[in-house]
Amino acid sequence: MKLYGNIIAAGLILLSAPLPAFAQNAPAAANAVPGPGELRPYRINPGDELEVYVWGEERLQRVIRVLPDGTFSFPLVGRVDALNKLPTDIEGVISKGLEAQYRGQVPQVTVSVRAPSGLQVSVIGKVRSPGSFTPGKYINVLEAIGIAGGPTEFADVSNVTILRKQGDRLTPMKVRLTDALRGSPSARDLGANGLPQLQSGDTVIVP
Repeated sequence: MKLYGNIIAAGLILLSAPLPAFAQNAPAAANAVPGPGELRPYRINPGDELEVYVWGEERLQRVIRVLPDGTFSFPLVGRVDALNKLPTDIEGVISKGLEAQYRGQVPQVTVSVRAPSGLQVSVIGKVRSPGSFTPGKYINVLEAIGIAGGPTEFADVSNVTILRKQGDRLTPMKVRLTDALRGSPSARDLGANGLPQLQSGDTVIVP
C-alpha cells in the first residue's frame, strides 16, 4: 500500500523537525525542545534496569530495577527517587548519600541505563499490529504508528489522538498525519514544533 510505504520516507524527512515535550510537571530541562539533529537525553522510567558502578567498591556495584513508583533502594544511601531523572542526576544523589561513609572524596559513581524497558507506548485502533511497544528510545507519533505496522486502509489519519497521563488525568492531543503519511508533511501536520514526541505511558489512537 502506497500510504504505508511512505511512512519510512516521511520519518526520514521529519528527523530534522524539533520535537516538543508535553509534560507540564517535569523539570524545565525535560520540557526543552531539542534543536535539529539533537538527541533528547533519556530520562528514567519505572521498569528501567540501571547499572550503578562505584569505582573501587565492588560491594556497591549493582544492577537495579526501578520500581513502579519510580524509586529504588541503594546500600548506605537508602531510597532514591529516579522518576524522570537523568542518569547524571542519580550519580549526584548517590555520591551525596555516600559522603558520610568516606573521610575524603567519594569514589566516582557511574549510572547507566542497561535496559530502557520502562519506556512503553501503546498504539490501538485501525493499525495493522496494535499493541504495547518498548521502543528503547524516544519516538514520535508517526514512528509509533510505523512500529504498529502502519494504518489500515480505512484509518482516519487526519484525526489521530494521543492520550497522555498527567497525574490522575488523561489529556488528549489531536494530531493530523494525512500529508506526513503520504511522504510530504505539510505545515498543517507539523504545526509549530513538529510531530509530538511520545512519553512513556502514552496511548496513540488511530480511528
